[in-house]
Amino acid sequence: MDAVAGFGACVEAHKMALVWLVLAGSFFAALLAQRLPQLKPPSGTASLSFAGLFQDLIRYGKTKSGWQRPVGLQMFDVPKRWFYHFYVVSVTWNGFLLVLLIQSLLLSWPFPIWLQDLLTAVDGALQDKHRCTDSSVNGGESLSAFLVCLFVWLNSCRRLRECLHISIFSNSVIHIVQYCFGLCYYVLVGLTVLCQVPAKVREGKDYQLTVCWYHVLGLMMFIWASLHQHRCHVILANLRKNKSGKVVNLDHSIPFGDWFEMVSCPHYLAELLIYISMAITFGLNNFTWWLVVAYVFFNQAMSAVLSHEYYLSNFKHYPKCRKAYIPFLL
Repeated sequence: MDAVAGFGACVEAHKMALVWLVLAGSFFAALLAQRLPQLKPPSGTASLSFAGLFQDLIRYGKTKSGWQRPVGLQMFDVPKRWFYHFYVVSVTWNGFLLVLLIQSLLLSWPFPIWLQDLLTAVDGALQDKHRCTDSSVNGGESLSAFLVCLFVWLNSCRRLRECLHISIFSNSVIHIVQYCFGLCYYVLVGLTVLCQVPAKVREGKDYQLTVCWYHVLGLMMFIWASLHQHRCHVILANLRKNKSGKVVNLDHSIPFGDWFEMVSCPHYLAELLIYISMAITFGLNNFTWWLVVAYVFFNQAMSAVLSHEYYLSNFKHYPKCRKAYIPFLL
């Protein structure tokens, strides 16, 4: 009974976890539904049926090709190159949150009242009552939150630079719902990170930072995964350039090199590893962040499976040994 009561108190004190649980469950359900024959993409001209609407909503970019989409579906399209808007929002918002957190940790400045009220609303008022009161443990939590907030911001800065100066976008599109969700996503991620900050830090009270082994391991894994994701984006961009670096086509080709030798979408795998590195930085025991990782896993798995199917159906000699997302497994 005590365990059940403790779990109930945990859920009450961490309402943000419920949000990520719903998101992860939704994408898991969509991943399973996508395999149903009744929801397969229509051949020829897509209709405004449930299957057509479902496929149009979960697909973007090259995976939307293969059937003629009616005007009723195309009216919800926005350019895929608008991906960089997501990272503009993230760099701005999460950079702002990072500055507030630094001021609180180093200068003992409290978060703005509106932000404290917002965090209390989404994370519950009981946040610190269910946590260990040991100062070294709480000091480790504070440093974990700072490092993860920094990781989110640095990752967004890199992705923004890649979108603007490295990636070569075609005229492919994404659904307006996907676009709107992408704009909100990094705002939600930033709030989730700050929800892990002890209430005393939010209020500007003195706190001792404690460096733990998982901070070092998480940092190393973050750098490693980020480097591989960057290499994969460079490889994809170079497929549309000649040897002098000039863009010569916007067609899709078979990528080779780095993790592309194992999976079709290593940049999605690297994204998952980046979020796992953040879970490690949180000490491996942050339930809310593991739900974020679960969401990323199912979200990226959906995109990877659809991309893998595109490669197999459009390239006769596509390497059969490659998996879609996870080497040797998926």
